[in-house]
Amino acid sequence: MEAGSMTRSHIALVSVPAFSHQVSILRFAKRLLQLHNNDFNVTCIIPTVGVSSTPSKSFFHTLPPNIHCIFLPSVHFDDLKNNGVPVEVQLQLSVSRVMPSVRDTLRSLLSSTNVVALIADAMVPEALEFVKEHNILSYIYFPCSSMLLSLCLHAPTLDQEVSCEYRDHPHLIKIPGCISIYGKDLPDSAQDRSSLNYKLFLKRCQKYRDVHDGILVNSFLEMEEEATKAIIQQSICNGNGVGDRNYPPIFPIGPIIQNGSSGQKNDCDLCLLWLDKQPPNSVLYVSFGSGGTLSQEQINELALGLELSRHKFLWVNLRAPNDRASATYFVNDSLVDDPLSYLPLGFLERTKGQGLVTSGWAPQVEVLDHESVGAFLTHCGWNSVLESVVHGVPMIAWPLFAEQRTNAALVTDGLKVAVRLNTSGESVVLKEEVAEVIKSVMEELEGEEIRRRMKELQKLAACAVMEDGSAGKTLSKLALKWRSLGNQKIERGEPLDEETHDEGEGLL
Repeated sequence: MEAGSMTRSHIALVSVPAFSHQVSILRFAKRLLQLHNNDFNVTCIIPTVGVSSTPSKSFFHTLPPNIHCIFLPSVHFDDLKNNGVPVEVQLQLSVSRVMPSVRDTLRSLLSSTNVVALIADAMVPEALEFVKEHNILSYIYFPCSSMLLSLCLHAPTLDQEVSCEYRDHPHLIKIPGCISIYGKDLPDSAQDRSSLNYKLFLKRCQKYRDVHDGILVNSFLEMEEEATKAIIQQSICNGNGVGDRNYPPIFPIGPIIQNGSSGQKNDCDLCLLWLDKQPPNSVLYVSFGSGGTLSQEQINELALGLELSRHKFLWVNLRAPNDRASATYFVNDSLVDDPLSYLPLGFLERTKGQGLVTSGWAPQVEVLDHESVGAFLTHCGWNSVLESVVHGVPMIAWPLFAEQRTNAALVTDGLKVAVRLNTSGESVVLKEEVAEVIKSVMEELEGEEIRRRMKELQKLAACAVMEDGSAGKTLSKLALKWRSLGNQKIERGEPLDEETHDEGEGLL
């Protein structure tokens, strides 16, 4: 640990063995240090699974010196991976298995640094139980939308109000401060109420309600104002203690995304060089994220739909087919067959002048920032949604798993910055529908309206992260609190007292 580690305020983070979650919470740490570089050290405790992929290795090399990552020994859960266990269950159970190591690491950190706050990823709220022993501040980092957070906080109540499966509910599901959605658009965790996945989901949601000092959410007030206000209303104390409020304070600190170049080369250079040769707003960018897969039949229909649309396209991170949408979530990209071999016969040759397909990783932020990109066909992972918003790129929503259908409902029906393909059933999306939706976004009036609304949202996002913007001020408020508590600990020469936990504090 660097010199001064016992005097500089220290923030401890606990993540999960999922790259998208690790990226988000570490980008938050980078944002904190950009605003308050000399005030904090950060340590992120990361459980691991298998071998790190190329993009993840590259990302960790970009971290500043006062962000330190501790990678715990690899978690083995082969008994889960091969039995169709949902991603959310795999994540939570894998972290539960390594929780003793997490606690040991936190104890070691407390003995050698001036820890003032512990921030746990939303998938592992049980890590916050550690603070009961040591009287440090406790927060959840929620790497998703305020709409999803509102749903999660409301879930224990919803569970009491609805008796059937949510997908069979005859009415739209009401979420405080948000648009109402169909039950089938709730997260995968809520789709089978008799399952272990649902029971773990409810348990997490109840733990969110019990968080002492607040929830940091990767969204911004101007994009989800009503959802944020609904949560704040429930977090205001009527009395003197945590028991007098329904929800913890909420801190919208987003959009937190990658800034600047990723530093990754090879396929990245190929993608960007190809984009340089295309006309402005002419290319559809296609990506299903780091873990999304399609069936063989769906790969065929998507490919033929792209060809039929006659629009230019950049399709990246193509994976070998699998009937489970999340099949490669934990799989190193070097351990699978060549995905390009699963494309329709002759497709690459026929579309040589129209598009580029690669199984490699692409620098998504740089792609979305490129002037030739006119739209983004996305799985609606929240990181991708925010990156699209920040760069003002209209979306075509193709959700696959986890909370992606909920995100798709938000961007299409709530924000109206996307068009959604009908992917909710078991049937395959046919090439004709793919081509039709592409044309509607790239050519027609509907696409122009979406682009206009997205540009307005882009401006709001840029303002939010400025030092005097809503998210900038919220993060500065937190930083001031943490720095002050660190100084108090040094002056007293003792651990934090329980008095340092403020009641009812939050955005307002």
